[in-house]
Amino acid sequence: LAVKDPTAVERANLLNMAKLSIKGLIESALSFGRTLDSDYPPLQQFFVVMEHCLKHGLKVRKSFLSYNKTIWGPLELVEKLYPEAEEIAASVRDLPGLKTPLGRARAWLRLALMQKKMADYLRCLIIQRDLLSEFYEYHAVMMEEEGAVIVGLLVGLNVIDANLCVKGEDLDSQVGVIDFSMYLKSDDDIGGKERNVQIAAILDQKNYVEELNRQLNSTVSSLHARVDSLEKSNTKLIEELAIAKNNIIKLQEENHQLRSENTLILMKTQHHLEATKVDVEAELQTYKHSRQGLDEMYNEARRQLREESQLRQDMENELAVQVSMKHEIELAMKLLEKDIHEKQDTLIGLRQQLDEVKAINMEMYQKLQVSEDAMKEKNEIIGRLEDKTNQINAAMKQLEQRLQQAEKAQTEAEAEDEKLKQDYVNKSESLQKEFSQKEKQLLQLETDLKIEKEWRQTLEDDLQKEKETVSHLRIETQEIINLKKEFLKLQEKNKHLKRICQDQEAALQELASKLSESKLKIEDIKEANKALQGQVWLKDKEATHCKLCEKEFSLSKRKHHCRNCGEIFCNACSDNELPLPSSPKPVRVCDSCHAILIQRCSSNVP
Repeated sequence: LAVKDPTAVERANLLNMAKLSIKGLIESALSFGRTLDSDYPPLQQFFVVMEHCLKHGLKVRKSFLSYNKTIWGPLELVEKLYPEAEEIAASVRDLPGLKTPLGRARAWLRLALMQKKMADYLRCLIIQRDLLSEFYEYHAVMMEEEGAVIVGLLVGLNVIDANLCVKGEDLDSQVGVIDFSMYLKSDDDIGGKERNVQIAAILDQKNYVEELNRQLNSTVSSLHARVDSLEKSNTKLIEELAIAKNNIIKLQEENHQLRSENTLILMKTQHHLEATKVDVEAELQTYKHSRQGLDEMYNEARRQLREESQLRQDMENELAVQVSMKHEIELAMKLLEKDIHEKQDTLIGLRQQLDEVKAINMEMYQKLQVSEDAMKEKNEIIGRLEDKTNQINAAMKQLEQRLQQAEKAQTEAEAEDEKLKQDYVNKSESLQKEFSQKEKQLLQLETDLKIEKEWRQTLEDDLQKEKETVSHLRIETQEIINLKKEFLKLQEKNKHLKRICQDQEAALQELASKLSESKLKIEDIKEANKALQGQVWLKDKEATHCKLCEKEFSLSKRKHHCRNCGEIFCNACSDNELPLPSSPKPVRVCDSCHAILIQRCSSNVP
């Protein structure tokens, strides 16, 4: 036979005794039918068995005088592991009659049983076996599986209600001896099983009622908290309601004040509108009178322009034969300036040749240059007159448009006044907005009238200047007739220069052919400008890349602008061409809208 381990036998015996004591205590308590006192024998035996279980395998600790072996050390650890055990430990330390650690441990066990938390406290100890190893040997009951079984059995003691008096009891000097006679069976125990079953059912009902009471207490506490919060919110709402009522009263008073102010404002606006109507009518009458005067001035200026244009044509016909060579050179220079981006290389050579010719002919053409300068000035003056007539036409059109806008605004203001009178009560706020808009319109009309008066003054000044220029031109025409005679003498000298200019004639013939093409293009450009008066071209600084190839514009890649859609293309991308009856060469066409493309000049080219 194998020899059994004595420590294992001890653990088994203690486990069996714990089972018997716990079972006997529960059965006797159920049969007893009331709360247990400290004098109850099965309860005393239960505490004795628990002391033996806790003392098994306990390590001996050295002190100053002797060796100490108590169970208070591990029980004192529960305070650190389970925070709810702090009350038990504090009350045990405060008991006056307890002097030894064993007495404190016995008091702790009794308080834990009354709290019905002995199983919970000991379970925390068993889990922390590394801490228990400081107090127990490795083979102790609390370190093995038997300790866990005992803790599980202690859960059944929660059925028992214990009322123990710990304060006056002598727990230090009690002797812990187990009485085995209590656990022997008798005939009375067999007969009382039925009674025990009934008592168990009653205790189960009691536990159920206790749990219900706990749940009801928790729900009651939560309901009390809700009631408190609702009362607080109710008081806040009552205060807010009172504040809101006060605000409503104040707002009603403000509303009455605003309505009274609104009526006063309406009266003022009506008076102001009547006064503005009278002013607008007076200004319109003055504007009509001023317009009649401007029309007369415009007709006179147009008649003078016609006379000057006829004089200019006569002078050009007379000087066409004499100044043919110089005129061709000027036209060639203008063409070269217009076509500077396409034919820059050829222009540079021609300019160099022309500079050489001018250097040679400076001495011979001094008087001729004076006449040429006079002709240039006359041409510039005639161009300025044409520009001014165009400006006058545009100003007259703008004035007519503004007059129509003012009349429309007046009719709209009258219609709005009638609506304001009808919807006075319901639309007081809209009247204020419309009044502000009308004030802005009146301000705009006043500014327009001021601008028109300034235009009129500027036009009168320009007309006076033009009359002076006409008188100067007449004097200059007489001087030109005198210059004709001198020019005949200079023709003989020009024959010598023809030999020098023979090399340049080939280039000039090509330029003359292009000049006819450029005239046709200019006419097309004028037609395009009439169609594109309302449109705006991009600035040279903004148009830096072609729309199709997205390459940067340069001297070789010139900009071409579409008349219709406003797109800008380079020479390479605008290859589509169409023949026109007015031009000998085909015209370049936009790829997107098929409108005629216009070549744009740079900012430094006229």
